[in-house]
Amino acid sequence: MQQIAALPYRTDGSGTDVSVRVLLVTSRGTGRWVVPKGNGITGLEGHAAAAVEAEEEAGVRGLVCPVPLGTYRYRKRKGSGASLMVDVDVFPLAVTDELEAWKEASQRERRWFTLAEAAEKVDEPDLRELMRSFAPNEFQAATRRTSMLAQVARKSRIFQMSAWFQRLLPKTGNFFELFEAHAQTIVTGADALARLLQGTGNSADHIREVIERENDGDQIIREMLRTVRETFLTPFDRSAITSLIGAMDDAIDEMQGAVQAIDLYEVREFEQEMKDMGAIIVDAARLVAEAMPLLRDVGRNGTRLHELTERLVRMENHADEIHRQGLKRAFKEHGERATIKFIVAREIYKHLEYIVDAFEDVANEIDGIVIDHA
Repeated sequence: MQQIAALPYRTDGSGTDVSVRVLLVTSRGTGRWVVPKGNGITGLEGHAAAAVEAEEEAGVRGLVCPVPLGTYRYRKRKGSGASLMVDVDVFPLAVTDELEAWKEASQRERRWFTLAEAAEKVDEPDLRELMRSFAPNEFQAATRRTSMLAQVARKSRIFQMSAWFQRLLPKTGNFFELFEAHAQTIVTGADALARLLQGTGNSADHIREVIERENDGDQIIREMLRTVRETFLTPFDRSAITSLIGAMDDAIDEMQGAVQAIDLYEVREFEQEMKDMGAIIVDAARLVAEAMPLLRDVGRNGTRLHELTERLVRMENHADEIHRQGLKRAFKEHGERATIKFIVAREIYKHLEYIVDAFEDVANEIDGIVIDHA
């Protein structure tokens, strides 16, 4: 048997202080904590059906990523008495709206948990592991490593260093802070782009926010390039640093290109494939934001970094298929009768594809760093 489920989540904080919370609901039969799930809906893709289940069972709406986080198994007892194994595809859903009233409000309780708490609440071992893999929390301690100089000072009981001696030390730069700051511009830009594609709120505000975030990214990359020039000791090869920040900047640049095209052609309605690519972009941005703090200690976090980059590549492959489906649909609907509409749709799809391609480039740059330093 096959089912689909949503993992409703929200993030708080940034950088090494980011935290993820997930929403669980109680089952109608046993009252145990579960994720919103169901048997799927005829005519709907798995992620779209998961969004419907999340709204009906948990009263939340948001941006659901078309690429599943993974699959877990459980046994479902049928009315006949048979206990059958069910495979459940889990789709991350970034919550944007929490409804006060919803279809099953009288039948279920809903509650936000930290990922660690949620993993302990659910019964299914596979789902528990999926939740743990979704969070950066367990890797935060590793990212806050003490510098080698501080370790030497502590072991030798030299806790203070003269200011004149500190000035003689080679500069090491604030590379990690800049990586993490740029990742946050990508996350907020992706959220604004997705809201625009979903048609929520004032479209002009979303367009303006993406453009502002792109400007923030430009300032960060200029600071990064200046720091690379002026720093004696760098944590990675200089070309690796500039290539990684460049790939990240390509993502926010293409977000700006997408919203500028939408603004130029005054597009106000978007195909489902565009919305799905927007949801992939949101989740990919979240993964990049999780990866950046882990670069502070590549040796200890190499395995997790590889997991994140593998997921980014999988998302890019899925986005390529959605892109093809969207273009095919646009051509059939507008190709002969409304050529201009098809050209506009193709332009928007092009930018959305380039955004996801940039995230794959980010993944490749991270993998190169892991290979060299893990």
